[in-house]
Amino acid sequence: MRGAILHAVGDEKLDIRDDITLTPVGPGDVRVRVRATGVCHSDLSVLTGVLPQPLPIIPGHEGAGEVVEVGDGVTTVRPGDHVIVNWTPACGDCPSCLAGQPNLCMTYMMKGFAEPRFRFGGGTPAFGMAGCGTWAEEIVVPWQGAIRVDPDVPYEVAALIGCGVTTGVGAVLNTAKVRPGATVAVVGCGGVGLSVIQGARISGATTILAIDPLESKHALALKVGATHACTPDRLTDAIGALTGGQGFDHGFEAVGKSAAIMTAWRATRRGGDVIVVGAGAVDDQVPLNAFGLLFEGKNILSSLYGGADVRRDFPRFVNLYKAGRLDLDSMISARIRIGDLNEAVAALRGGEVLRQIVLFD
Repeated sequence: MRGAILHAVGDEKLDIRDDITLTPVGPGDVRVRVRATGVCHSDLSVLTGVLPQPLPIIPGHEGAGEVVEVGDGVTTVRPGDHVIVNWTPACGDCPSCLAGQPNLCMTYMMKGFAEPRFRFGGGTPAFGMAGCGTWAEEIVVPWQGAIRVDPDVPYEVAALIGCGVTTGVGAVLNTAKVRPGATVAVVGCGGVGLSVIQGARISGATTILAIDPLESKHALALKVGATHACTPDRLTDAIGALTGGQGFDHGFEAVGKSAAIMTAWRATRRGGDVIVVGAGAVDDQVPLNAFGLLFEGKNILSSLYGGADVRRDFPRFVNLYKAGRLDLDSMISARIRIGDLNEAVAALRGGEVLRQIVLFD
């Protein structure tokens, strides 16, 4: 089968090849034929080493497809079912799962670091990003990593729900618990930031400020729910005009950079919530001082995968899409094929595109 392999961090090009094979389906496993997968900024972070992963690796974690085989003991899905890939499968038994935080479960994630699911070139092992590797035509995941979805949902929409939408909308609904009438600032208008904006709109926020240095992104942010948009250098003016100088109830960072976190901090009122959503680098330090941390009374919340329980949230987001409350079609900037992945990655590096979706036959 075809897939895209990264051999070393920093490689300029992915190795797109057609001699990739899968390890056999074991008990509790599900084999999925990938039908659509996103080109997400987190994938780029794997290519650049910001998110450490074992190598060689097939990137991709935001995907949807069709079940083609199930292992012994699997009862949740069967061949022919449409599924969304869940890149943080919950084991159900670890302390995080028992505490009601399945999005923090690391059981299968760590197995993904130790057990390569792919082979290429006559037997060389390769890993899948976050245990997935959706930049390949087929993947094998634990049954908890394949969540059934209604077959009338387009695969490209289902793929978006698999990561970007759940991360962004979930940060609003699950982590920040934004209430009707709240004011919200969102730093970064990529796929996750647009999802945050939509979550804020769904929650009934009355003022939603989209902040991005690229003015070309402001129009779509306004289309999907932002009430105002500005560049970071105009933030002070926006705070004055929209909140009377007090700041916003919630400031979301959806970039994964310390500078963006500080922009969200600046945008948030005393006693408000600063929600970190973007995946940043280990060595990128956030320059907060002890005085401000105490006396400004702001709450710093991290929102990994939108604080989601995907068994609850994937269907919820599907229903919001069907009801016309989530505009996911507007978030897809291009539909491409696997052979176009190197060009897609280059476009992602440029920062202008939103979600490019790879479609498989």
